[in-house]
This record gives sequence, C-alpha cells and structure tokens, in this order.
Amino acid sequence: MTDWRKISVRSDQTIREALQVIDEGGVQIAIVADEKDHLQGVATDGDIRRGILDGIDLDRPVEGVMNADPITARPQEDRQSLIDCMQARRIHQIPLVDREGRVVGIEVLDDLLEPEARPNPVMLMAGGLGTRLRPLTEDCPKPLLEVGDKPILETIVEGFIAHGFHQFYLSVNYKAGMIEDYFADGSDWGIDISYVHEEKRLGTAGPLSLLPERPEETMIVMNGDLLTKLNFAHLLDFHRKHGAAATMCVREHETQVPYGVIETDDQYMDGIEEKPTERYFVNAGIYVLEPETLDHVPENEFFDMPDLFERIIEEGKEATVFPVREYWQDVGRKEDFHRVNGEYDEVFKE
Repeated sequence: MTDWRKISVRSDQTIREALQVIDEGGVQIAIVADEKDHLQGVATDGDIRRGILDGIDLDRPVEGVMNADPITARPQEDRQSLIDCMQARRIHQIPLVDREGRVVGIEVLDDLLEPEARPNPVMLMAGGLGTRLRPLTEDCPKPLLEVGDKPILETIVEGFIAHGFHQFYLSVNYKAGMIEDYFADGSDWGIDISYVHEEKRLGTAGPLSLLPERPEETMIVMNGDLLTKLNFAHLLDFHRKHGAAATMCVREHETQVPYGVIETDDQYMDGIEEKPTERYFVNAGIYVLEPETLDHVPENEFFDMPDLFERIIEEGKEATVFPVREYWQDVGRKEDFHRVNGEYDEVFKE
C-alpha cells in the first residue's frame, strides 16, 4: 500500500506544491488533510489540469481545485470490494478513512489488480484417455485439444496465474510426451511446472501419492478438462476462513422428473406434483486440500476424490463445500467440446 503521508498536503498549501507532490508520489493524486489527519479532500492530476485549462493561478491554495467530497473506503474493506468500487466509479485511487474521518491509508487500483503471489501448489489431473471425445483424442491428449485459440490446459493454467499461483504439478499418462513438450518447465508462462507420471490409471486422487514430497502449503487439485471462471483466490480464502481439512467445489444440478409425482400417506393420496424439478449439489472436480489429508491416499493405487473425502469425514475432520456460481464446463463429451468452443470468446476473452 502507498504511504499516504508522502502524497499529502494541507489545504492552505499551493496548487504548485500539490502538483509537485503528485509528480513525486507517482500515483496521480494528493490527499488533503488537516493537522489531525482528518480528510478534507483530494486533488488529482486531472483536477489540476482542468484548473490550468481554466487559467487558475498555481500559487492559489489547493483547496481551490480539490474535490472536497471524494469517494472513500474503510480500512477493513477486502481487496475485491475495493476493486469493484473503483472500477464501478471509474476511479484509480481511494483514500481509506476510519470512523472519525481520519486518513489511515490509500489504495491504488493498479496495485490491487496485481495478483498476490501465492505459494500454494496446484495439481492438475491431465492423464485422462479422453475416450468419449474420440476420434479427436486419437492423436492428441484431451488437455491439449484447442478450445477457442489455445489448449484447454493452457486456459486452466492461465486462470490460476491470474490469481497469483505459480507452482504447478501436472499428472500425466496418455500421450504424456506431448503435454511435456508443450508446457516444458513452465518458464514461458513465468511459472514452475513439474510432472507426475501415472504408469497405470490412478483415479482422481491416486496421483497425489506420486508427489515427490508432501506439500507444506494448502494445495488446489483440479481435473484437467474443466473450463471455469472461478476465482481460485476466493476459493482458497473460503477454505482458510472455515478452517477445513478439505473443500470440494460443487455445482447445482437440476433434474426434472418427466411424470407427475404422487405424494402419499400410507395408502392415501396427499397430492400430485406435476413434473417437479429436483436440485442437487454435484462434484465440480476442483478441490482444496490441507497437506495432512494426503496421508489418506494409498500409494500408487486407484483412488478417487470422493473416497478421500469420505476418509477425511470418517476421521472426524471438517470438509466444506464451495458452490461454483461462475462459468463452469466439463469438456468430457463431443457436445461439451463444441458448446464451449462457441462460448469461449465471450467468456474468456475480455
């Protein structure tokens, strides 16, 4: 966070002095505060430029050009709320003030948009055969099938990078060499990629037993054939907030019963509900795991994620669910592949 005192002036200082503070501060704003740090206004580079165009004397007090009623935020506001506020109001800086109106800091949009570097490893399960997508996968592993203008797995990796993740493990099996040739060590993306080789089918959790060592940080595991706009940083924050051993992302799935459902009480009819819609939460193929949960994964054996979660629950540990409301699509069938190709530009290109 920028040190607000280095870009502050008093209201009786001149516009010229405020302009110097703005130039030296590098964030295009000067905070106007009194001797007790109460916010009186802000003067931006744009405010002063407009004043100059109007012929204002630069030796006049800065209060002549400042905005005396700027948008502010409380210091406890979370990062995403600040970003949303600034983008909605089309401002690039926002002073943070306490309940007494005293300045305690300033946030700058460009700084907030830089993702926080996260040490948490990400493991992407990219060893599937892609049987349901044949003949598309006869010569190409499913994670390298192009959706939009790039492979599925590249879009997944870039989604994590956008939220500050940089350490990746790729679990590979079918046509592993093609995936390794494409991504190499990850340096082209500014990240580190290591590979876990499945010599046999190990399910959606079994490859965790092949990691070279147990991770020290909370990790995210994701199937390598999903495309989503999920904010992975929010997912990780949710998991930590609830102190869970594991978190499973879920999607709401609706199923309509094609018949009238009869409600009964013993042999008596209570009513009829015509073609009701039933809603369920289903596994979305994205998980957050604490390092100790990997102790439940048998070594080099077929083992699925639901099995791991059952063991965690049986041990009395907390497992939470995180509803995914953002765009999410499993690319497992030909119809899914064609659908997401049609949606890609609208969803993933800004």
